[in-house]
Amino acid sequence: MSRLIDDRLPILLVILDGLGDRAAPVLGDRTPCEAARTPHLDALATRGVNGVHVPFGPGRSTSSEHAHWALFGFGDVPFPGRAAIEALGVGRQPPSGEPMFHLALRSGRLENGVLRLGARARPGEDADDCARLFAALLGRDVEGVRFELLPLRTGECVLVAHGAVTRDVSDTDALFDHLHPWMRPHALPEAREPERAAWFAGLLERWLLESRRILLGHEVNARRRVAGLPALDVAVTKWASWIDPRLPSFALQTGLRGAAVTDTALYRGLARLLGMELVDLRYDAADPAGDMRRRLAAAAGLLATHDFVHVHVKATDEAGHTKRPEYKLDVIEATDAGCEMLLELGSRAVVAVTGDHASPSIGGLLHSGDPTPFVAAAPGLRPDAVTTFGERHALAGECGRLAAADVLPYLAGLANRPFFLGHRPGAARSVALPGDPEPMPTN
Repeated sequence: MSRLIDDRLPILLVILDGLGDRAAPVLGDRTPCEAARTPHLDALATRGVNGVHVPFGPGRSTSSEHAHWALFGFGDVPFPGRAAIEALGVGRQPPSGEPMFHLALRSGRLENGVLRLGARARPGEDADDCARLFAALLGRDVEGVRFELLPLRTGECVLVAHGAVTRDVSDTDALFDHLHPWMRPHALPEAREPERAAWFAGLLERWLLESRRILLGHEVNARRRVAGLPALDVAVTKWASWIDPRLPSFALQTGLRGAAVTDTALYRGLARLLGMELVDLRYDAADPAGDMRRRLAAAAGLLATHDFVHVHVKATDEAGHTKRPEYKLDVIEATDAGCEMLLELGSRAVVAVTGDHASPSIGGLLHSGDPTPFVAAAPGLRPDAVTTFGERHALAGECGRLAAADVLPYLAGLANRPFFLGHRPGAARSVALPGDPEPMPTN
């Protein structure tokens, strides 16, 4: 038998947030990615294997946090909730084993018997007003449940419901406020404790309605009305959260030493929650190329000491939300201009680039279930026939359609780290072959 060698490779996963899109007439019925000039990503596509990433199946729209949870190999682990992750991302210490919700202040207006949500707090400008309004909501225990507020940003905080036991209630915040009103909380049909969830949904409703009465009568909102500013007179909840104290770390779940190059509270929070080392770089919206270069340089340093490095790039998602396809095309081209280092990294690591979801730059959708291009390159990899980065081109690639949960196992295989079925090196059934199983004591 020939002697085996250790040829394991590190993995770099670059997520261009919201990269996927829909065909825009102004771009000749092409997506911004298809129409953009992307010589560096084209070179990576030529060297590697291609496909499309459809996180949870065709047509299924997703948030960034749920897509990343599955991309990180946690698809079969209950998602803890974005409110808790955001709290970690701004340096708070949310409790384990307690339900939490994102709480925001909004303006409201009655329309045909329902309350429609309007303006949000202005970052910075409304900070003092929001601090006083949040202070007025404190100190109201209801049926043994103690409510605590952990500040996040202007007009936003995390509402911790100490003693409620369950988080299994629906949102009251109309994420799609052009379609939905301020919504009543309901117990979820899949609740683990249906009676407790129904009880807490009613209790939360009472707390929010009383909060509405307090906010309506508060002197801050009286002054804002006189000044012609929208009154922040509705408190709304979403992103029900619960941190399980038994949640495995990234290393335990995947078998990989993980790190992340982050830019917002969400990704800082995810890295902290999962015990990943992080390098947080300020996002430079004015210079997508320079922003990309700095992130890849940081990633190159982390690859020397870690098995998996995640890089998040915000610019493409923000461009999609402007609803200007030509602008998103420009941002994709500028981001590609900062991708020179990808080819060099691909000579000593598995390098993959994709999006976490589609952010259509046309129409009224926030996110959609449309595919986003996926490319992976690695030393010794047999390339497919695709030579251009983009949705339509990628569909002809060897990878086909990848779900989010398939991405990390696939990359672990390319990195010579597949979890070998039939072998159990340690208690965990990890995504990849664990790098450091516990050795047997020798004395």
